[in-house]
Amino acid sequence: MSQLSFTLPEINREETKKRVEEALEKYRILLLQTFEEELPKLTANYSFLPPSKSNVNFSNTENIAVKKADYDRHRKQFLAQIHKAVNRLSQQERSIIINRYMSQEEAYDYEIYNQIGMSERKYYRVKTRAFYKLALILNIEVYAERESVMN
Repeated sequence: MSQLSFTLPEINREETKKRVEEALEKYRILLLQTFEEELPKLTANYSFLPPSKSNVNFSNTENIAVKKADYDRHRKQFLAQIHKAVNRLSQQERSIIINRYMSQEEAYDYEIYNQIGMSERKYYRVKTRAFYKLALILNIEVYAERESVMN
């Protein structure tokens, strides 16, 4: 009997790490950020054209309301996506990611591994594994391109 074998594509470690860190930084920014309040212009605008009976928004107030609602929806979706992804990690991985990237105060790696009582070497191994898992869960992994050899 022959065994079924397959090879998994190789992941570009640096680019994948960069994307995960960008996603976690975006998370931290979105936690603090709120939609900039845009106020509609109060100057009367007169037109000789009759009002339109279509569903198109021509009012500045309507455009701002739609823009704010879209921004809030995208923001909440992204934050929820990150929460779900982090909750799928193991307890150690989750602890590292939350303490290092998801808290309000920025912390350095050495502060985190001292705080949770982990050796530096183990900390970086667990952190790297957490990054790969997050990349796969969030579907932001980057694969290394293999050079094809022409015969």
